Amino acid sequence: MRYIVGYTADERGHDAVCLAVALARRQDADLDLVLVTPEHSVYAGTYPPDQGFDTLLSEQMREWMDQGLALVPDDVTARGVVIRAESNAEGLIRAAEDTEASLIVIGASSRGLAARFSVGNVARGLLHAAPVPVALAPRGYRRTEPVTRLTCAVGRRAGADDVISVAVSSVERRGLPLRLVSLVALDSGQPDAAGAEDEANRRLAEAASSLAAGGRVSVETALGSSIEEAVEAMAWDEGEVLLVGSSRLAQHMRLFLGSTANKILRTLTIPMVVVPRTYATPGTTSGPGTLSTEADA
Repeated sequence: MRYIVGYTADERGHDAVCLAVALARRQDADLDLVLVTPEHSVYAGTYPPDQGFDTLLSEQMREWMDQGLALVPDDVTARGVVIRAESNAEGLIRAAEDTEASLIVIGASSRGLAARFSVGNVARGLLHAAPVPVALAPRGYRRTEPVTRLTCAVGRRAGADDVISVAVSSVERRGLPLRLVSLVALDSGQPDAAGAEDEANRRLAEAASSLAAGGRVSVETALGSSIEEAVEAMAWDEGEVLLVGSSRLAQHMRLFLGSTANKILRTLTIPMVVVPRTYATPGTTSGPGTLSTEADA
């Protein structure tokens, strides 16, 4: 198993490496730290390419890559890769496709002031086009111990995503506990709190009963006047990761970050993994009966 890490020589890159290490330690995956450099273009200020400039750039890339690889502990296998591409998102997607990677890991944008997550250009490009799950590290993420629990946000629509299958596959490989949650916003046309909670619990029970993860599956419903408030009402472990699915607007085997997932990001303090529509973990098959996540609401 291989993960692509979108590395940059800054705090965002450090966040991405730490999350990748935590995930790799739990899933026994190898890491590719990928630095994307602009490809030669007639519109570039140094076209045709200047050999001296290219040499300096290569030296700088090697220095940055050495810094990134130094962040990876000895018990995790990692290598550095430099790719030329028109954009960082394009380069990371190409790296994932070329290596048949299972995941792309990136850090949050450095522009946000208060929020732990800020979706910048790289994340936006990946979250609208990536063919594999994308893991987002919150700003300042420094945990490198193995992930302790996966939480999967379960939504109302059936047949949209296979995120539960991805979650079950992940927890079964390494014996992780799995939590299924439903985030209910009472301002979304459902004023009856008791009725909303009953409906959410019914969906969660149906999802849990179809899983083969034994007694390590728990279910929980969070109510709030908004999705953000529901997220804040949940208790999150430091070593936890949240899985959500893509919007129903996503093309087959592609990501598209839905409005609910965007709302979750505004409040969430732990890493989030977004799973492409109809994505199936290698070795599993996708099916039309899988429950979707709240991200497509």
